[in-house]
Order: sequence, then C-alpha cells, then structure tokens
Amino acid sequence: MAYVIGVDVGGTFTDAVLDDESGSVVAAKAPSTPPDYSRGVLDVLELLAEQLGRPVEEMLAETHHIAHGTTSSLNALVTRQVPDVGFLTTQGHRDSIFIMNVEGRYLGRSPHELQHVLEQDKQHHLLPKRHALEVVERLDRDGEVVVALDEDGARERIRTLLADGVRAIAVSLLWSFRNPVHERRIRELVHEIDPDVYVALSSEVSPRIREFARNSTTIMSTQVGPGLRDYLTSLESALRERGLAGPLLVMQSNGGAVAAAEAPAQAISTVGSVLTGGVVGSMALGRKLGHRNIISTDVGGTTFLVGLVVDGRPERETTTVINHHPINVPTLRVHAIGSGGGAIAWVDAGGNLRIGPESAGAVPGPASYDQGGTEPTNTDANLVLGILPARGLLGGRKALSLERAREAIRVRVAEPLGLSVEDAAAAIHAAQNAQTGDLLRKTVVEAGYDPRTFVLYAFGGSGPAFCAAYAAHLGVEEVVVPLGAVASAFSAYGLAASDIELASELSDPAQLPVDAVRAEKNFAQLEDQVRQGLDRQGLTFESVEIHREIDMRYAMQLAEVTVPVTGGPLDQAALDGAATHFETRYAELFGPGSGFREAGVQAITYRVRGRGVLPFSPELPALPTADGPDPGAAETGRRPVHLDITRGFEDTPVYDYAALRAGHVLTGPAIVEVPTTTVVVPAGRTGTVDELGNLTLRPAASSDAASPEGA
Repeated sequence: MAYVIGVDVGGTFTDAVLDDESGSVVAAKAPSTPPDYSRGVLDVLELLAEQLGRPVEEMLAETHHIAHGTTSSLNALVTRQVPDVGFLTTQGHRDSIFIMNVEGRYLGRSPHELQHVLEQDKQHHLLPKRHALEVVERLDRDGEVVVALDEDGARERIRTLLADGVRAIAVSLLWSFRNPVHERRIRELVHEIDPDVYVALSSEVSPRIREFARNSTTIMSTQVGPGLRDYLTSLESALRERGLAGPLLVMQSNGGAVAAAEAPAQAISTVGSVLTGGVVGSMALGRKLGHRNIISTDVGGTTFLVGLVVDGRPERETTTVINHHPINVPTLRVHAIGSGGGAIAWVDAGGNLRIGPESAGAVPGPASYDQGGTEPTNTDANLVLGILPARGLLGGRKALSLERAREAIRVRVAEPLGLSVEDAAAAIHAAQNAQTGDLLRKTVVEAGYDPRTFVLYAFGGSGPAFCAAYAAHLGVEEVVVPLGAVASAFSAYGLAASDIELASELSDPAQLPVDAVRAEKNFAQLEDQVRQGLDRQGLTFESVEIHREIDMRYAMQLAEVTVPVTGGPLDQAALDGAATHFETRYAELFGPGSGFREAGVQAITYRVRGRGVLPFSPELPALPTADGPDPGAAETGRRPVHLDITRGFEDTPVYDYAALRAGHVLTGPAIVEVPTTTVVVPAGRTGTVDELGNLTLRPAASSDAASPEGA
C-alpha cells in the first residue's frame, strides 16, 4: 500500500488528508500548536494512523510523499516577527528601500484608508538603516561591469553586519538580474568569513527589473528563510525518525509543491502556500464534477480566502503585496480577510459592529473554548444560535462552553448595542455574511466576471455554516460543499492533489519586435533551470509540462500583462501572436479601446513554469446510493436554530452526515453535522448529496435544474 498525505497548517487548526492506491481517503483535524507548529503536524498524523488502525511508523513507511502547506512564512512577515537581517546594495542606492518608490504610502491600503491622505506614512521599513549598507560596484543596464567589486570594502561591510548580530544577509545589486557575478562573489565572501550565515541573492530570488520590488522581495525572503529552514529541518527529522520513506514537499504560492530541502533558498515562494491549497483542490474536484468556473471559498479559524478558477484554470498573478511592500513571486490569485470562525466581533467608537481582522486563533481561541479567551467570535455566535452542537467540535473531542460564549457576547456586543444576547449573536452572524459577501463581489464582479456563470465551493471548518448566505449576497445559485472523506480538510486534499511546480523568470526589457533568437535564448536558459530543478526533487514524474509566458506592457506604462507563448523554437509569428494576445487581454482588463499600440509594446520579463505531474494523487471514493431522496433515516433529532434574522429561532432537523447517502435531498432549514464542520441548509434551499458525498445547495424551486451555463 502507498499513501499520499496532505497537511494544511492553519492558525487555529491543522488538517490532514490521506489517500491510498485503492481510492480510500481519510481526514483528520487537530489544534495547531504555535509557536512550534510541527507538534500539531505530528498530532494530526497520529490521528490519521488511528483511523487506519496502524502505528504511525507503519503508515509513514508506506507514504509516497507528504505535501505540506504552512502559514509560518506569511504569519512571520505580516506580524513582523522576523529576525534582524542585513542588506547589501550598490553604493548610492541604499535609500531606495526606504524611499519605497512612493508606493510604500499606498500599496496594500484599502480605498477607505487612501481617502485620508495626511494619515499615510512610510513607517513600515523592513530593517533599520544601520543594517542596510553599500558596496562599491556597478553594472550597466546590459550587465557589463563598469566598476569592479571592491572586495576589501565588501568584507568590511559584511563584518560590520555580523558584529551587530546579523545571521542572514540579503544581497541586491543594481542590474544584477542581467549579470549576477558580483552578487555571487559577495556570497562567497560572506561564507569565507562565516559559512553558516544565510545569504539570499536577488539574481536568484527575484531576477526582475524594478529596484524597489526586487530589493523588498529579497529582504523578505531572507527574513523568513532561516526560520523556514530550521522548521522544515526539524519537522523532516522528526518524520524520518518515525519512518517516513518518501519526500516531504512544501506547497508554494504558485499552486505546486517543492522538496523541503529546496524551499528555504526560495523562502518567499512559500508565503501563500496554505492559501492556494483550496484552489488546487477546487480544480481537482471541478474536473470530476464538470465545473470549469469555480469560486473557491475557504473559511477557517482565522481567515476567509477566495480564489477563482476560470475555464478550468486558476487565476494567477506575478506580484503580491505584504505590509505595503511589493513581492515578486508568481502566485495563484487569492484574496484574504481576517474573517474566519475565530474572528473577533467588536463594537467601534461609533457604535458599529465590526468583525475581525483580529482572531482568537488557537490560543486562547474563542470564548467558548474555555481556554481563557474573553472576546466573542463567529464561533461563539454560531454556538448561541444553535448552528453548532452544544456537545462541541470534532465529534465532541473539542468541548464548547455555551455559558462562556453567551457571557462574551453579552459584555462585548449585546450590552454596548442594547441587544439581547441572542439578537447580538444574530447580528454577528449577519455582519459576517455581509462582510464575506463584499469580498466575493470584489473578487468576482470587479474582475469583470458574471457570478451567475460560476459554481461556488465552500469548505474549511466554518465555510459550510455561512456559504449559503454569502453565495446569496453574490447571486450565485449553486453551492457545492465538498464533504465525503475530506470535509473541512479540503485544503489539505488540495495539497495532496498538487504536483511539483517550479518557475524561473528573467527580465530582459526590449521594444517589439524582439529578435526571436534573443527571446528563444532567454526561454532556453529558463527552461534549463526549471528542468534541473525538477531533477533535484528526488521524484519520478509521470510527465513534465513546460509553459512559457512573457510580461508585456505598452511603452511609457507600468501595467504589465502576462501572456502565454507557444512552445518550441520561437519565430517572429509566435512573438506577434503573443503581442496580439497582450492587446486582447489588456482590453479585457482595462476596457475596450484603452490600448494604444502606436506607443509601442515592450516585452519585459520572460518566465517558464514547469510542472512535474506525479503518478499518484487522491481519488475521492464513491458514496453508497440511497434507496430514495428521503433523508429521514439520517435525522438524529431537532433543535432550535437561528438562521435568518427575519425568522428567528426555528425547530430545525439535524442530520448525521455519516448516515446520508448519494441521492438524499434535504429541505431547508436543516443542519448537517460532520465531525469536522457543520453545514447550514437555510429555508428556501435544498441540499442534494452527490455520488462523491458532496452536498450541493440550490434554491428550492430549481433544485432539479442543471448547473448555470458555463459552470
């Protein structure tokens, strides 16, 4: 027997999914264990082994690979809980990281914040000025050496940083993406002085044009690289001691995994690893269900995440923003807000009810966890409203205190607003649905898509409890709650379903028409890097897919658009086709007639993405078929549940998911209890169990209708 395991380490819970060659799938959930998240990983693997009825050592000995998604890099950067690092750059250019190309005043800020111009500042520097030093060297824009590297001066700067306690150094020199010779020599000098110092080079981490973004990307990668290295080394060592036979893979922001030994060198690529697991899982399930346009929504304990799959492919972007700094890392486009089950409800100075972004996390957790938390959360509101079972979460293994939940809501929300505890809980639930609905509109409608042509997938520990309401806010009629064996561990299923994916890129700005020989040389160099990287993963691939693309823009503009380029030897016709594709996509993004070809089109950055397709990925098992649509045999009782502020508490049937079968149809209002989540079927909707155990919610009048056109 061979297993594939996906592990999703969230801020509140750690999820895992295991699949074997016979098509059996089991899932488990355990509390996350900050600051040492590896303990939670080992805990959830023990739970998987228990379900198999085998010692964890035997399970790991037969594991093909573990795909691991971690929030450690992202959390460290967002909270600025990172060690001191050094920064070396070309003489005269140190202050670029502090000037921030003006962008530092507005990147990452909401439209509401940007309205208050005088409140904008740049007091979010990545490092103190004493740790940003200059070296004498200079390349021109073609990569030719104009001033040789002053090695004695570089040694002096390195020793200055090390004497101040710095153990990691970022090196980003002017035009180094055209010629990395000086950056590589500086790394050699660092390791001559101290071979244990972590060094990151911009020519390897982010070989793109634009100084500020390249600098910030390299510095942030340096800030999280040593911690990621230590965490993965410790985790992999613990797994090997327990008998893990296959490799430990780490999910990247681009939707593919990479070997744990390779990840720290490109640490910034793991920043969105957990965020992308759900999108990858949605694509995998969408192929089985025939859905090509999917809104992927993941509501965990801390965050609400939204990603899009359009025509069977995930939406991608080449840059993201963290703490007001642009980060050059290819990633799946995922929008996130702090609005998960643990998001704290509070009343602002104006008497308005707010949800998040602060979260109770795993420790102390929501007030109902009875672990010392006193702030009310979405989870506490759902318990008061009867949505969550009084016996607790995880099939009763995680006890909940209704008394603590009511007290937190009374003190923090009900009394300040002059409401009863029940009405305050209902207001929290309604505010959560409105807030998540707003993010969905921003993600889908503002991107130019019609939500009526999409199916919405809802997962995570909290997603199934809210999905019908936030889908209604957006106007989506069909909602799929992936249940079966994966339930709220669906992001972990996505990790287990992921392949190996690597990307290499290089900026080589030029006005079109670009010499086809020059373009082919760039792609050949990048493809060679990607193939060598795939060879280092220590895995046998069923196939290898290579994708080429170029970031293009109109001259005198900064807005770049990524377009695909055909494989094989390039000719001028292929490059002309890419330029035509650019103009079409530009018009789709910015409006018909917004382009201006007379200004000229420029090719800026070349990129190659390589995907190593693994021979073994999860197959969801089929569910037994029901004798008829009546789910009565699965009903375990009834309880008062508040699902609609206009209807109040209603006596609501509660169903045990384990007793439901394919073909059962539930009529709302109804509650479905799954060991790792709770599904709400509101009044006016039906829930139909499909052959894989998923629950599909539709308006009652169209319960038998087909999926929306284009889904």
